[in-house]
Amino acid sequence: MTCKTITLTTAIALAGLASPGVAQAADAAWRAELAPLNAGTTGTEAGGTATLTVSGDTLTIRIDASGTAPGIMHLQHFHGFPEGGGTSACPAAEADSNGDGLIDLIETEAGAGITMVPFHGDPASMEIVMDSYPVADDAGAYVYEQEVSLSALEAAFAGKFPGQKLDFDRRVIFLHGVPEATDLPDSVESLGDVPAHVTLPIACGSIEVAGG
Repeated sequence: MTCKTITLTTAIALAGLASPGVAQAADAAWRAELAPLNAGTTGTEAGGTATLTVSGDTLTIRIDASGTAPGIMHLQHFHGFPEGGGTSACPAAEADSNGDGLIDLIETEAGAGITMVPFHGDPASMEIVMDSYPVADDAGAYVYEQEVSLSALEAAFAGKFPGQKLDFDRRVIFLHGVPEATDLPDSVESLGDVPAHVTLPIACGSIEVAGG
């Protein structure tokens, strides 16, 4: 399987090479198919699709999720490596390094990297802890759609991760969150003082160039 990497700049430049007479729906686009993680514990098969679309200086982020825990807020982000040019991957069962039957947030870091860009009401803030993440409806579904200035996000990203670019197709998207009442073992780790039930991964997908 050949891995194709394309930067934002290259993707947008290639879009500009199209025939002038052909209308362009977007300058560049990426897509991720989100597959369940930790389904045995969550009791649901969380998943969905994510799209990232660039038109001019506007990046539109859309996530259509289903099978998530109803009525709670679900953190969602793209993860990657803050140094070097590594490509992130969604975790396999072997990522459960402590053998507790769950792949927690910390155990994803070896293969997927760290939390980078949050998908909430203000992605360019780069603030991970916010109260504007989507809340699933009674059926465990939600649609998240947010527009953000691409240049503002690039600047914020470069400020937090010097030398790195957004490079969407080297990243993965995680959905997080199970009900507070979920019986998680003490071995499940989280980020800082954020409770483990908030950050437990429930779905993951690799970002790829749309149509690539």
